Amino acid sequence: MKFSILSGSPKGAQSVTMQYILYIQKKHPEHEYNIFNVAQIIKRLEKDQDRFDEIIEAIKESDGVIWAFPVYVMLVCSQYKRFIELIFERKREDVFKDKYTMVLSTSIHFYDHTAQNYIHAICDDLGMKYVGNFPADSWDLLYPKRRARWLLFGEKFFEAIEMKLPTTKNYHPLQFRDFVYQPGEITQKKLDTKNKTILVLSEDTDDSTNLGKMVNQFVKSISNGIELININDIDIKGPCIGCAKCGYNHECIYKDKDGFTEFWTEKVMKTDILIFAGTIKDRYLSSRWKLIYDRAFFNNHTPTIIGKQLGYIISGPISQIPNLKEMLQAHVEYQDSNFLNSITDEFGESEDIDALLYNFAKQAIDLSVTNYIGPRTFLGEAAMKMFRDDVYGRNRFVFLADHEYYKTHGVYDTFPQNDERAKKLNEKLIPLMKIDKLRNNINMMDEFLRPFRKVLSDPNK
Repeated sequence: MKFSILSGSPKGAQSVTMQYILYIQKKHPEHEYNIFNVAQIIKRLEKDQDRFDEIIEAIKESDGVIWAFPVYVMLVCSQYKRFIELIFERKREDVFKDKYTMVLSTSIHFYDHTAQNYIHAICDDLGMKYVGNFPADSWDLLYPKRRARWLLFGEKFFEAIEMKLPTTKNYHPLQFRDFVYQPGEITQKKLDTKNKTILVLSEDTDDSTNLGKMVNQFVKSISNGIELININDIDIKGPCIGCAKCGYNHECIYKDKDGFTEFWTEKVMKTDILIFAGTIKDRYLSSRWKLIYDRAFFNNHTPTIIGKQLGYIISGPISQIPNLKEMLQAHVEYQDSNFLNSITDEFGESEDIDALLYNFAKQAIDLSVTNYIGPRTFLGEAAMKMFRDDVYGRNRFVFLADHEYYKTHGVYDTFPQNDERAKKLNEKLIPLMKIDKLRNNINMMDEFLRPFRKVLSDPNK
């Protein structure tokens, strides 16, 4: 059989992800494997239609397509996303229709499910026969049992093609609303930021689009302390290439070559309130927005927008993409900031959106003044614990700057074995719980509530 492997790593053949493909090739040399490093050569593919068409023609002649990529900030890298955008922009969806496909991702399992969900949905949008996904830990290939599992998964993919097995669809096509937002006059008093600063980052500021009009309406509702920047105007010379050199001291290789590091540290990190604005493009925002998220990774797993209010203005059917909503909220939470809301043009009439945007601005200012940061949900809590464990352990030598930050900011204090209160409690109660008569006579619900009752009964707490 003939396979087209669409590589989503900026490192191309030097990526960890490609080693998994080479292992399958080693074990099953009877098949033909055409590897296309589409993320690595994305600039050429944008400019060279003939080279793009060559890849599309190879896919057309293939029996199966393998999407293979490392996870970059909960998704694929911006270069890979741009390739996906090109497929739709150049209307080549027909080539993918009814092709059997599988997905391989490599990561530390940090939000690899959202990256997998995204590609799965893209495959459904393309009409492909989706067989399954393999979310590999980056180091799985080094262990015999894990190698065997990957090999078995690959063989099951071959079998599905040979036997023409049926596949299921998981995602309905997105339904875009045919609606033109017409902002009205702001009749309420313009909002004072009360010495707080607001930065709006938008991929569109033009009054000819719904997003541009919503963003400008939001800005008009505020009297002072607000700045609007079009993300297309930020000085960015290139995308993240996954070199990991920033792991040593949080310095990007582009630091002195473009203005992104200065922009992020001087603008984003020093602002009290952040509003990110974008338009739904396939199952995410634009690849330009993904480029922003990827380049901000020069800070690695260290929070850089701590203590801020952060919300979104979105044009498009975000309610139909819970995967994206999860990513946006999680990104705010593990940064130790407060997730405000997402205001969209998906529901309501123009006057309803006007009211929502005004209230959105008021809420952001009010919460910033009170320094309110909501408690993390699983999305943020699990993320930081995963970072903590991985940086402390096997990847410390890569992310030394993270390790130093975690040491000095108490991140490692959250290890369960470092919780002094829990240790003392367990030392006292575990021996008692092993006594059958005593354990059977304990009202566990009452014991759990005992310390809460103390708080409720104390007028000084």
